[in-house]
Amino acid sequence: MTVMSTPTRRRLSDAPFLAAATGASPKRRPVWFMRQAGRSLPEYREVRAGVGMLESCFDPELVCEITMQPIRRHGVDAAILFSDIVVPLKAAGIDLDIVPGVGPVVAAPVRSTADVRALPRLRHEQVGAVAEGVRLLVAELGDTPLIGFAGAPFTLASYLVEGGPSKNHERTKAMMLADPGTWHELLGVLTDITIEFLRAQLAAGVDAMQLFDSWAGALSLAQYREFVLPHSERVFAEVAAAAGPELPRIHFGVGTGELLGAMGEAGADVVGVDWRVPLTEAVRRVGPGKALQGNLDPATLFAGPEVLEREVRRIAHEADEAITLGAAGHIFNLGHGVLPDTDPGAITATVELIHSLPV
Repeated sequence: MTVMSTPTRRRLSDAPFLAAATGASPKRRPVWFMRQAGRSLPEYREVRAGVGMLESCFDPELVCEITMQPIRRHGVDAAILFSDIVVPLKAAGIDLDIVPGVGPVVAAPVRSTADVRALPRLRHEQVGAVAEGVRLLVAELGDTPLIGFAGAPFTLASYLVEGGPSKNHERTKAMMLADPGTWHELLGVLTDITIEFLRAQLAAGVDAMQLFDSWAGALSLAQYREFVLPHSERVFAEVAAAAGPELPRIHFGVGTGELLGAMGEAGADVVGVDWRVPLTEAVRRVGPGKALQGNLDPATLFAGPEVLEREVRRIAHEADEAITLGAAGHIFNLGHGVLPDTDPGAITATVELIHSLPV
């Protein structure tokens, strides 16, 4: 693994997103949206015309442009690096592609110990284009923080073992339960890849990081603790060692209400909450001392201005209550990503409303 010194961070102590993430008092309610850069924006569709997803993720100038688009249009309080969770796998040399309408598809699924041991490792220089995209963004973003991200080892494993997206994750769970030795060896490799990918982003200057364990909600709490948590803990520990404890670390998964407490133990400063669990309940499950992020249902952006305002105000009220119950802060977000057919005007209006609410 590449050894790097702790990078010099930008001085963004007044940024509302960073204040809320670290337990300070933000000057306004911070908000950003998962998938805020993407198909909901006509300017995104224009620059991506004829350019494949993975090709886009390895083009530094395009990464910078796409990441900046929602900052310009919506005025959100943080940018998130335009990338994909399978980018480090592709960079390492694993044969996969992102098929439109399907998602990541792996040419040779991992099904045995031999398959695991044949997996390539990621070298820092293989994601040099991503790091260059980060450097371009740091130069352009001004006072807006940049969030780096990676897919968590379990979610990466689910794609490799299944060969693509899966509703039931049956092959993944079968390996996990029937062959735990191979499973932990696989997650060890993927943890190394994830750490190297994040270290490249950290060295280039990201201001925070988010670990997406998109499919962890398919697991029971016992399964998560035994087969996933130790590997996610190592990711967060290595990020803290590389960047220092002051860099905010966010942990997020979909349908992970029953796992929130354990996910909070992995080492994040901020725990993402989807729309299924109220923030006041989430703080009880996560425990005091950590900030929460979320948790507007993405479908609410289709329901019209009156409903949207009502729901935004409800979540803001829940967030205030959660802080009185011990949450370190709150970052407004969706409970998952912006849906492709979302009206960009609804997103902008939501940001304006959130910023108008008293802190």
